[in-house]
Formats: sequence, structure tokens, C-alpha cells
Amino acid sequence: MIRAAGGVVWRRPSPDLFEILLVHRPAYDDWSLPKGKAEVGESDEDCALREVEEETGLTCRLGTELASASYVDRKGRPKSVRYWAMEPVSGRCGPHNEVDEVRWLSVEDAVGQLSYPRDGQVVTSLLRAIDASA
Repeated sequence: MIRAAGGVVWRRPSPDLFEILLVHRPAYDDWSLPKGKAEVGESDEDCALREVEEETGLTCRLGTELASASYVDRKGRPKSVRYWAMEPVSGRCGPHNEVDEVRWLSVEDAVGQLSYPRDGQVVTSLLRAIDASA
């Protein structure tokens, strides 16, 4: 089992606008949530924060744990990804590491842009978590 973690990075640039950050990975030509494989001995939470920073340039605050995703990767290996809500606290947003583009999108546009339905389910879990805390 490949263990991975990531985040749904969100912001509210105005009271009526809620945005999600997506990343484009040219190696797979896909749009996804920032995530990556855990290193040996690394906690899932630390992995999620590290991967988000490596791919987006943003240092984030870890929030509520969201829905996870389990699937078989392109090499036929089982993979489990844990996600957390994340709010940026510092850094310069831009493509880094294995990412060539990042986009802040409305939730509706983000869900439409995502390459995998499982990522849309993770975004939906973020909306439920935010509604529950309001």
C-alpha cells in the first residue's frame, strides 16, 4: 500500500467568493489536489503539509481532516491518500516541484476542472466541514 497525503488549500478573497487551489502535473497531464507520497517515518499530517508546500510554494495551517481516497495507481499498486483542509499562512503561490501550473478556482469551477471524480468528493467533504464549523 502506498501511503500519501495532501490538502485542499482554500481561501476566501472576498465574503462572496470561496476558492480552491488546484495543481497541474505535466507528467500525468492532470489537474488534481496537491498531494504526494509519505517518506519513511513521516506522519501523514507532516507529509500533507510538506507536499502542499513543495507543489504550491505555500506554507499552510492544517485544518480538519477530510475524506480520503483509495485507488490503484498507474503502476497497479494500491494507494491511500489522506487529505486535510488547509489555509495558506505564508509563501508565494506558484508551480513548484512536479507541477507546472496552479490555479485558484471557485468550488464549482474546481470540481469541473479536476481530472478525477474522487478529488471532487474530497472537495465536497471540505464544504461539509466548513458548513459544520459555521
